[in-house]
Amino acid sequence: MRKKWLLSILSASLLATTAAGCSQAGKQETENAGKPGGGKAAFSISFRSGNISYAENHPNINDEKWVKKLEELTNTDLDIRLMPHKEFDQKMIQMFAINDIPDVVQASSGLTNPQLAGSVQAGVFIPLNDLLEKHGKNLLKKIPKEAWEKETDAKGNIYAIPEWLSNPSRRATWIRTDLLEKTGLPEPKTVEDYLNVMRAFKKMGVENPFMGREDFVYADAFFGSYDVFGNFFMKQGDKVVPKFFNVENMQKAIQTYKTMVDEGLVSKEFATINPTKFKNDIIAGKAGIWNMNANLLIQWDQQLKESVPTGKMKLIASPTGLDGKGGLRLVGNVTRAYLINKQAKDPAAIIKFFDWMVSDEAEKFFTFGIKGENYTEENGKINYKAPTNAKDVDEETYRQVLLWLVQDTTYNKGTLSLTPEGQGLMKLYDTVLANEGRDGIQFDPQLQGYLKNPDIAPTGDKLPPVILTHVLKMVYGKEPISDYPKVLEEWKQKGGNDVIKEATERFEKKDGVNLSRTK
Repeated sequence: MRKKWLLSILSASLLATTAAGCSQAGKQETENAGKPGGGKAAFSISFRSGNISYAENHPNINDEKWVKKLEELTNTDLDIRLMPHKEFDQKMIQMFAINDIPDVVQASSGLTNPQLAGSVQAGVFIPLNDLLEKHGKNLLKKIPKEAWEKETDAKGNIYAIPEWLSNPSRRATWIRTDLLEKTGLPEPKTVEDYLNVMRAFKKMGVENPFMGREDFVYADAFFGSYDVFGNFFMKQGDKVVPKFFNVENMQKAIQTYKTMVDEGLVSKEFATINPTKFKNDIIAGKAGIWNMNANLLIQWDQQLKESVPTGKMKLIASPTGLDGKGGLRLVGNVTRAYLINKQAKDPAAIIKFFDWMVSDEAEKFFTFGIKGENYTEENGKINYKAPTNAKDVDEETYRQVLLWLVQDTTYNKGTLSLTPEGQGLMKLYDTVLANEGRDGIQFDPQLQGYLKNPDIAPTGDKLPPVILTHVLKMVYGKEPISDYPKVLEEWKQKGGNDVIKEATERFEKKDGVNLSRTK
């Protein structure tokens, strides 16, 4: 892949040299790049695999049939650098460390994301304002203003093209309803209800009554029950502090997970379970309750039936805590974003490529595939050949979710609206998910105090390393939960005091503050 990328860059350089001698022809070629009938726009792009087996197991993603069709539709020659989902953060760090940066880089959320390693501020990427005005009018029209703001610096420079989320409550609690029916218990509501259902599942022989995952990522419903997610702040007296400073609630959340480990309601190895094993165990029928993005329900349910024909998944209300509320972390309005390297030979063509992503043609392609092969159309009505086995479902997920780089990623309305199951899932967004979810005070740009010591900074879904390390020890019984206040003192001594001071000052000045949307 490295060789192909270098050849692409060399070819682009040769074309640029030729264009210098034939200015008129070169001008025409640039205008047509990325459009049917024009010269092909060649560029490299990196993005994560999304834990989608079809992508991760493909021998060469650049020769994959949907990539080839995408290149045909956009008149591009893509050099995709696919990063394994579970190694994404490490691969990003390595990429910037050795300065081996593709023309387009995918990152999560905003410009201050630690994955970018300060590269935006260092001038690695180009501002996109003028390019978008000239070549990305559909992007500017389609993508919400709030999402663009996430990718804009203090000077008004837009540095990334965002994939957006119209509903911040996308994460949900899932349950095997066929197993729940066998227990004779009603749908759980409170934390204790959930523990009792897990106990019943264990008696039935379910291998993972609750499916855990490393660092509590997509296994954090009980932190939501007690409203102690690590990347949100709250007012505590006259200070603004992280929500994990609620000692009573944090200890209750830790005790819940410790009870689950002690009673065998979650695997004792959960702290090392990676995203691939997490999904594979679920669709193999080895899990009773877990957390995952709601938009994947139908695909995963179909894949489960390959192993357990009578198996059935459902989204239910997440466990509620002391205040009668609960839910997973409300995510921001940007899920992925794409930055253009200042060394890219033809950024205009790259903008045109992304502009096509929000067109009607793109929506039909990513949603339904190829006309005559995956669907037919009669009098404006789509007849879609929905996949019927796990392998084809995974391929559909790859096309609809991973390869469709810029879209409203809440759910795929096109396919869901075609079936009763899909319509039911959309209804769940308006009922179950609309009534839950935890949030809090956030800061953008990121607090400078976090940059001084990564050990005290939360990353994505995770608690800060210094907090997480002690929490895991407490869950496994290696440290007493009563020592949690000492953990906070350690966090403060390692730079946390400066974070609290900065957060409080910025909150009072309303400097880059995103206020709570908690329901």
